[in-house]
Amino acid sequence: MALAQAARPKLAKVRAGSVLLGPAFVAAIAYVDPGNVASNISAGAQFGYLLVWVIVAANLMAGLVQYLSAKLGLVTGMSLPEAVREKTSRPVRLAYWGQAELVAMATDLAEVVGGAIALHLLFGLPLLVGGLITGVVSLGLLLVQDKRGQRPFERVITGLLAIIAIGFLVGVFVEPPSASGTFGGLVPRFQGTESVLIAAAMLGATVMPHAVYLHSGLARDRHGQPEGAQRKRLLKVTRYDVGLAMLLAGAVNLSMVLLAATNLQGQEGVDSIEGAHAAVGQALGPVVALLFAVGLLASGLASTSVGAYAGAMIMQGLLRKRIPLLLRRLVTLAPAIVVLATGVDPSRALVVSQVVLSFGIPFALVPLIKLTGDRNLMGEHANHRVTMGLGWVVASVIITLNVALIWLTFTG
Repeated sequence: MALAQAARPKLAKVRAGSVLLGPAFVAAIAYVDPGNVASNISAGAQFGYLLVWVIVAANLMAGLVQYLSAKLGLVTGMSLPEAVREKTSRPVRLAYWGQAELVAMATDLAEVVGGAIALHLLFGLPLLVGGLITGVVSLGLLLVQDKRGQRPFERVITGLLAIIAIGFLVGVFVEPPSASGTFGGLVPRFQGTESVLIAAAMLGATVMPHAVYLHSGLARDRHGQPEGAQRKRLLKVTRYDVGLAMLLAGAVNLSMVLLAATNLQGQEGVDSIEGAHAAVGQALGPVVALLFAVGLLASGLASTSVGAYAGAMIMQGLLRKRIPLLLRRLVTLAPAIVVLATGVDPSRALVVSQVVLSFGIPFALVPLIKLTGDRNLMGEHANHRVTMGLGWVVASVIITLNVALIWLTFTG
């Protein structure tokens, strides 16, 4: 009896803390979108366990980046785009917004195309029709956020994240990967130009620019700009929020690579999502293939909604302009519909879109690291020197990989 009474305050404290979780799980959708599926499946099918280390490193980087983004929103009461606006001149701001919009379109392309492929796999719908349906459903999810607020939107997105996790983790349990191959894949190395391209795509699909912009606004909108002890408590809760969300996203991403490395390596035609789906069905059975397709559909629907939400936050923060939700959705949807209508290989378009995202990462990371290290802006919560060092290492690794990609592409 006494033990039960002693445990109650602790249980109540855990419950109170869990209510504050959520923003990181919305941002984490960006880390398990259809672009991740395409790049991770391509990595495992073409190179086996070679690039396992990229997934692990990318998720560690993402955890640090997402915490810094949330911290910026909680401490300053500004989203990252708003903070950039305060620090830049109008010409720089407009140029910065231009690249951010290109990144948002590349993001939407991957997510809508992924949703279209999933609907084709599940119901045999033409890709163009599937893309339009994905766009319409994502608009409905955005209306939930617009009309009902952030909490219901978080619940819907977190539910879709659970479906994604089930859809992609099951295959690994049905056919466990090689332990020696998995641990061997933790050694950083490449194998030719194509492996660098895939690694850049994996990195772009994991440390996604729009998620960096978005998390600062999500944390601010959920918690406001707390002060004193409440702020310290929320920053502590945010570390758990980010850690749990990145752990789940990392497990899903790793499962994709391991699934392909175990069951698809060396097979022809499995470098596309459709080919991978068919091969998974042959190797692991129709139930696993069905869950794979359902996970892909949930990924497309959730991630395109979150991506459009981020695009609106970027425009509002940098330009202080709001445009109607429907118009915003149509603008970012257009490139994906063009790709689907013109017959471009959708899986290849997904991978290339992730490379575009990789090039947009430094434009989000460099301002984030500088701003969160600014004592005039962040006060006592400015980054520690170790955190600043790690942040600059992350940015340097990503920029170096992009430069290497350009060099190898044009000289290889």
